[in-house]
Amino acid sequence: MVLAELGGRISRALQQMSNATVIDEDVLKECLNEISRALFSADVQFKMVQNMQANIKKIVNLEELAAGHNKRRIIQEAVFNELCAMLDPGKPAFTPKKGKPNVIMFVGLQGSGKTTTCTKYAYHYQKKGWKPALVCADTFRAGAFDQLKQNATKAKIPFYGSYTETDPVKIAQEGVDTFKKENCDLIIVDTSGRHKQEAALFEEMRQVAEVTQPDLVIFVMDSSIGQAAFDQAQAFKQSAAVGAVIITKMDGHAKGGGALSAVAATKSPVIFIGTGEHMDEFEVFETKPFVSRLLGRGDWSGFVDKIHEVVPMDQQPELLQKLTEGNFTLRIMYEQFQNIQNMGPLSQVMSMIPGFSSELMPQGREKESQAKIKKFMTMMDSMTDKELDSTNPKLITETSRINRVARGSGRSIMEVKEMLEEFKRLAKIWSKMKGLKIPKKGDMSAMSRNMNAQHMSKVLPPQMLKQIGGVGGLQALMKQMNSKEFAGMFGGDKP
Repeated sequence: MVLAELGGRISRALQQMSNATVIDEDVLKECLNEISRALFSADVQFKMVQNMQANIKKIVNLEELAAGHNKRRIIQEAVFNELCAMLDPGKPAFTPKKGKPNVIMFVGLQGSGKTTTCTKYAYHYQKKGWKPALVCADTFRAGAFDQLKQNATKAKIPFYGSYTETDPVKIAQEGVDTFKKENCDLIIVDTSGRHKQEAALFEEMRQVAEVTQPDLVIFVMDSSIGQAAFDQAQAFKQSAAVGAVIITKMDGHAKGGGALSAVAATKSPVIFIGTGEHMDEFEVFETKPFVSRLLGRGDWSGFVDKIHEVVPMDQQPELLQKLTEGNFTLRIMYEQFQNIQNMGPLSQVMSMIPGFSSELMPQGREKESQAKIKKFMTMMDSMTDKELDSTNPKLITETSRINRVARGSGRSIMEVKEMLEEFKRLAKIWSKMKGLKIPKKGDMSAMSRNMNAQHMSKVLPPQMLKQIGGVGGLQALMKQMNSKEFAGMFGGDKP
């Protein structure tokens, strides 16, 4: 993800500032200048960067700060808060409500990835138990219906469209009426791509909106247009009641930062960002978690949500019990590899863990890591139950067993040994979690939270812990989550 380069540059600027022996005006100025250069390279508007610098200087008045104040922490928090302010329109978006049909209309420029985004949006809600449906009201672009049909079939989502009808208004109305009768609770209408100069297509868009009466109009925008996002978002808002924005292709353009900040300036809330071509490369956009992950500070809440998505509720207490016992087996490793695969793109998951950033897991490396996980799982498929459940390291390192697993999985002896080395490494980390105190259901006192921070500090690599800010920084990150969310991580009630 190109935005990871922006996050990496800002993080390095803050790290260099933190490493300085004395924090004075020169150190602060150099830090802010480097952050500004990083933002300019991401196509963020000059005036916005200038305002950010001025606001940080007002907050961080080094002369007025009394002795004993942690100047490094104050500067870091000021930068974090100003980046959040730059990307936050201060206006919540409409959220669909269950129990009734929600009609969502998608509009956007030609080539912005609108049709693919419609399916990603439907798939996102389908995974959460909704019953979505897709309507193709794009009769302007050749092949639009074929594309939507192909995407919808792959995701097993019902769809409606026509090869013969040329009136998009009629198709939209018939499609919405059909799916309302079928009790679909999320009906997504895909419309023709258009530019702000095309008056006829804008009139058509108004007519489609009139007959379908959408609960929400979503504007889909390509991140590569950078600062120009402001003009386009404004033009669409004037012609249709745009209530939210989705920005696509955030994985391939350095101008993504400019697009995000420009949209925020129009007071249009960004609700999702597209980070790749695949169905699950689609992220909910929330300003604070996004900036936190961008700077390598992680997103505990998002990470826990991912865990809840892939680990069934009835299995969560059992997993945590195994964790507290500290007994790590190959079967547990296999199950966790399955969970990681179900979580979605590795870079997306890793960026939620404090100390990691997408920069540490570039696209090529991610594919390599996914392939290695699959290779390890294939080897474990050739193991016996006794081997998978054994806590005796000598049993699984016997030469005859290694040779048998290599033959059965079609892998070399060296590769099996590599998998066993990975198992030993993970077992060592797992053993450090032994004795972890699991709080009572829904009860998360400050003492319990501190205890968990202590345990986490033992597990994290020293360099990562230093980047976070030691145990104190780790505790601060954990406070991003309220007590119920944190309890949810340990098998308790989750809001």
